[in-house]
Amino acid sequence: MTTPKRRLPVMADVAREAGVSHQTVSRVLNDHPNVRADTRARVEAAITRLGYRRNLVARALVTKRSRTLGVVSFDTTLYGPASTIYGIEQAARTAGYFVSMVSLKTIDADSVRDAIDYLAEQGVDGVVVVAPQLSASRALESLPAGLPAVAVEGTQHEADVSVVCIDQSAGAKLATRHLLELGHETVWHVSGPPDWMETEGRLEGWRAALEEAGRPVPEPLTGDWSPRAGYEAGKSLASMDGVTAVFAGNDQMALGVLRALSELGVRVPEQISVVGFDDIPESEFFSPPLTTVRQDFDVVGRHCIEVLLRQIDVEASAYERLVVRPGFVVRSSTGPCP
Repeated sequence: MTTPKRRLPVMADVAREAGVSHQTVSRVLNDHPNVRADTRARVEAAITRLGYRRNLVARALVTKRSRTLGVVSFDTTLYGPASTIYGIEQAARTAGYFVSMVSLKTIDADSVRDAIDYLAEQGVDGVVVVAPQLSASRALESLPAGLPAVAVEGTQHEADVSVVCIDQSAGAKLATRHLLELGHETVWHVSGPPDWMETEGRLEGWRAALEEAGRPVPEPLTGDWSPRAGYEAGKSLASMDGVTAVFAGNDQMALGVLRALSELGVRVPEQISVVGFDDIPESEFFSPPLTTVRQDFDVVGRHCIEVLLRQIDVEASAYERLVVRPGFVVRSSTGPCP
């Protein structure tokens, strides 16, 4: 004998169970302020007992909201972008929104524009674009009309798009000034790849800190964020005279620098001090533990969702730019100039 399927509870069942009207249940579900505390508690208890789940499709038809946010990102295992995306997802879920993700193999203006158009066609309430390359950011100049949007790590180029970013320049200044305060004459820099906003900001902060201190500005070595790039840069730096301090554009490249210096018999920090950027979870277990700039990606994700929901909820026309200050973690990879 087949057991009949149990009917899923609906809002009318909750109203009956709690002894209130259908409208009161709706007000509780929508967090309306004009509901007495004891009534709200009774409705919430009935929801729990019955196992009621909201019909989001029906709600979207009524409210004209999908409760879904789009996120455009690129296919990456890099710690910074991946952590930013995770922070956005967590903040969206906390706010009661689903996330529809489009991950791109190629980051350029056309692919980002196509991804945004695709999400707009799916009826998302707004989009967050995590595209840290300068070329991709130009796609934000032609967003679909009326679509709320936030750019992560945007630049001044997006005059009509809200931006949430970490102050990359300030982080680079923290790293460079720390090394100068330890008595190093100057600081060498292993930068990220061209066209990245983080590369641009970190180069700017490193150079500004040296110039403000009246110190020579060495020619930066260009990497691609990978430990291999840091390793090659480390070998080059070890062969140069007068190198006592290195600021690597991210922790993975700093790891490569440390490996190269170790293989060549250069002691860190006794002979050369090394600073990274990101504070990846593994950085405190490097040999030696890495001094680095810390980025708070949870705060970035929360601010992205807050800014986006303000646009969605009040249809704000004013654009916002929120800048998150980085932190700095001193460990054993830096020391006084020899």
